Amino acid sequence: MLVLSRKVGDSIKIGDNIEIVINRISGNRVTIGVEAPKDVRILRGEVEVELDDDSVAALAGLMNVGQLDFIHSTT
Repeated sequence: MLVLSRKVGDSIKIGDNIEIVINRISGNRVTIGVEAPKDVRILRGEVEVELDDDSVAALAGLMNVGQLDFIHSTT
């Protein structure tokens, strides 16, 4: 495991197309932003339920018709 110290505004690059940016630090809480291609699935570590391929396809279909609110910045 790589352990890094970062300040607000600093970032970490993973490969060529994923960037993690430190947005805010308040006490023992850190807010981060993740910029990645839309085809990269990003889940919180504590999420234990794994989505099977059918569930992922169903969610993608709902996002395409605007039934789910989902924001994924590519900028």
